[in-house]
This record gives sequence, C-alpha cells and structure tokens, in this order.
Amino acid sequence: MSLPTALSDRVLATLSDALGSSVTEDVPLSSAMSPDPVGRLRVLRGGPIDKIVAVSLVVPQIGLDSHMIFAFTISDSAIPHFTVDAVASADFHALHLDLVPRADLAVHLDYLDEVFTPLTPLLETAWSIDGISPAAIGPRQRAMMSPWMLVCRAAPEAFSALGDTVDRYLEHWLTLVDKGIGAVDADLPGRDRASRANLFDPRVDPVWEQVTRLIGAEQSELVRGELLA
Repeated sequence: MSLPTALSDRVLATLSDALGSSVTEDVPLSSAMSPDPVGRLRVLRGGPIDKIVAVSLVVPQIGLDSHMIFAFTISDSAIPHFTVDAVASADFHALHLDLVPRADLAVHLDYLDEVFTPLTPLLETAWSIDGISPAAIGPRQRAMMSPWMLVCRAAPEAFSALGDTVDRYLEHWLTLVDKGIGAVDADLPGRDRASRANLFDPRVDPVWEQVTRLIGAEQSELVRGELLA
C-alpha cells in the first residue's frame, strides 16, 4: 500500500468512526488510459456534518497516486471544512492540509483565535521537518484557503512524518465539530456557496485541467459537482 493510500484510508476511517458517517455513493472513475477503473468517487453521509467527499485516482502508467478528502460541515455552520490531499507522483510526494474558513478571518478575530490559532504550533512543527519544501501554488489559489494551510512537497520519509500533523489537525477539527464554536455574524450559507464556487473553479485551480484530461469532462464535472453541492 502506498503512503498516500495509507494516509487517506486512515483519515477516512477516523472520520467515519468519529462522525458516524457511511458510504452512500461509490462511483468508479474510468479513463481512456486503462480498461480498468482508475479511481473512485465516494460520498459518505450521516452524523453532525453535511457529507464527506473522497476522490482517489491511481494511474501507475503515469506514476499518479492521488487521494483527496473533503469533509463539509452544514451550510449554516461556522465550523470550517476539513480537507487533506495526499499525492505520490513519479518525482515526489505532496500533501495539502487545511481547515477551510467559513467566515472572513480579517473581520472575525474571535473566530480566528478559537478555530485557527491552536493550529499554529502544529504548522510550525510541520515546516521544521527535514525533507519538505513549499509546493508551487500562487497567491490567488492561497487566498481561497487559510493561512494555516500546509501545502508542500516531501521526501517519502518526510511525508510519513507529516502523518502526525494530519492527525493533529483532524483531532482539532473533530473537537470543534463535537463541542461547537461561538456564533459568527455572517451569511454563512451564502458565503460558503460563493467560496466553494471559487475554490473549485478550473480558472483558479489548474488541477481540473489535468483531471479532465485523465477521466474526461463528464466525470470531471461529476466530481466537481459533488464538491460544489
């Protein structure tokens, strides 16, 4: 089992057990590159959140092993969404980890301190691990996420060491889900719709062009639609 697969499986199992979520949709993803499915789109529902969307794409022919998980909180909740993306390519491993804000941090200081400030030592420790380097994403894409986003390339040993950071972020997020957070004066559903429309816009994230080349426009839109809804 690859390192990204093992990490993704562990996170998904932790989420399912902690939230009481179970798979309601399991869709194979196909590609012209292979007669067999190259991935899966899974949706888990149940418990105190809206849903979990897990997308895996594994194509040995091009050295791709990619696993993305998004756990979406309900539309009127200020609790951030949780996301982790674990990838192995022919050249490197990569990790993307974040809690996606549900309110504008610059004008909601109490929210920032309650939800995100506890992540600061975890992020600092992660960046101190030997063998990791910043991933090449621009400020436009970074603006869609939080300042506590960890997005990096990593040697295999460093990628394994980052597993503790993933676990600690996830533990913090599950605590927020369990205990709740203070009220936020904002149009939470409206902001979330607008935020997700930008976050998963192919004009913002070039990964959608790569996904479309791999599995075709129809399946790519199926995956993107599940993340938007």
